[in-house]
Amino acid sequence: MRKLYIAAALGALLSSCSSNQSAVENTTAETAAADTSVTFNEPHRPQFHFTPPSGWMNDPNGMVYHNGEYHLFYQHNPDSTVWGPMHWGHAVSKDMVSWEHLPIALYPDSLGTIFSGSAVVDVKNTSGLGTANNPAMVAIYTYHDAEGEKAGRDDFQTQGIAFSLDNGRSWKKYEANPVLKNPGIRDFRDPKVMWYEAGQKWIMTLAVKDHISFYSSPNLLDWKLESDFGANVGAHGGVWECPDLFKLKVAGTEEEKWVLIVNINPGAPNGGSGTQYFLGSFDGNKFVMDPQFEASLNTKPAIATTVNGQEGIWLDYGRDEYAGVTWENVPEQDGRRLFMGWMSNWAYANVVPTEKWRSAMTVARTLELVNTPAGLRVASMPVKELQHIYGATHDLEGQDVTGALAISEGAPFSTPTFDLQLELERLSTGGQFAVELSNAKGQKVLVGYDAARGQYYIDRRNAGSNSFSDDFAGIHYAPRLASDASFPVRLLVDVASVEFFADGGKTVMTDIFFPDEPFTNVRLITEKGQYRLKSGKLTELKSIYN
Repeated sequence: MRKLYIAAALGALLSSCSSNQSAVENTTAETAAADTSVTFNEPHRPQFHFTPPSGWMNDPNGMVYHNGEYHLFYQHNPDSTVWGPMHWGHAVSKDMVSWEHLPIALYPDSLGTIFSGSAVVDVKNTSGLGTANNPAMVAIYTYHDAEGEKAGRDDFQTQGIAFSLDNGRSWKKYEANPVLKNPGIRDFRDPKVMWYEAGQKWIMTLAVKDHISFYSSPNLLDWKLESDFGANVGAHGGVWECPDLFKLKVAGTEEEKWVLIVNINPGAPNGGSGTQYFLGSFDGNKFVMDPQFEASLNTKPAIATTVNGQEGIWLDYGRDEYAGVTWENVPEQDGRRLFMGWMSNWAYANVVPTEKWRSAMTVARTLELVNTPAGLRVASMPVKELQHIYGATHDLEGQDVTGALAISEGAPFSTPTFDLQLELERLSTGGQFAVELSNAKGQKVLVGYDAARGQYYIDRRNAGSNSFSDDFAGIHYAPRLASDASFPVRLLVDVASVEFFADGGKTVMTDIFFPDEPFTNVRLITEKGQYRLKSGKLTELKSIYN
């Protein structure tokens, strides 16, 4: 695999930042850049998921579309493969599949390190930071003052902004940061900002300890508290983080609902960190839960997700999707709500067996609001642009399956990166199935349906290395939100991960794994009954680095 030569800015540790550093600065122009030779074929390196060239990565930040580019910023420690002084790494893409790495966008300064946040395009120039002809791209992020935290203060997290007038290639911090000071709450972070057209104002959705606070501003500079939501609803096994607020139409109708995403760590249904959500209405002041959705929170779903007596409803039930949020400023004619998450879990993210880099993002996904037997739910599927890296497609013959069907046996492929789509029909009550991914060393992952539980699952107990964490191996379950005998399933398999989309994305699971050699053997296994494979295809996915 060929090498990529990437312009990467050399980071500076927080301790090297001058205490009297100007709050207005060009964070890339003042930083020495160097060409660094980076290979993308290390063991366990994903081949079609976004990863940093080197160093640590966690939450996606500042996802915004501007001038034909999808911007992805991310929590980044350039000096280590473990979490540390946070910067904003940066990459851009024309299609959310292939990415161009850019120099680090935001560095720590005298106000703190740069925690998670969002970005918008100030089209109306409400801030005055740009012009009508060249509106500013504005990043809104959390400053984390580590020294203040060590000193025992509660106000060490504040919200600041930076702006760019050249498509995100250089950034200046606002001279009067922070724009939102802390009222004395230890967890006060992760601002997600959107333009609320009906009220002609900006809305900031902020994670505040165990709830969400909504702030408004006419100009991105001056903020006032509107309301709070969530202290007594949803999952509360850990701190609320990385929220998002947006509208979705109910599929096939003109009806709209507001979706409030809240990430939480710990407290997810399969342990560690995860992404829950709420449905309701928002009037520019308050978020009010939809009555039917609220009622469903008090009724146990197919998988028990009780955390401190509360029930959560989750966007992804796997162990390894977290901090997921959506892109802002996607063109109206596109019409999609586009989502991406961090593909790891805080239970073990710092110790997974990669050497030069840590962590990947999920594939970009399209969110839809759909009806299910459990009520309205947010479904997600891979973006259509994934077809840009499609290779050869191998069609599977329709047939009844009793026992096992060797999908890869005799097939003209041997790749650990593919898109497997199956249309299955259960022919007997109690029948269950699994797609087995394996290698010659006997290591395997099972992704399937457990009929006795009425749940989907991923079993990675024998998937390879797991000695790095006692919390890694296991079977992870998710509810089935369909009631018929048809099982349309889709698996996106990369070198070290699987993303599982069942029943048109009504149930989604993401898990990572670390086999000693790639999984290139694929079988469909049926137990306790018979299934009909109505149709199927396996499409090879090309590396985004070729």
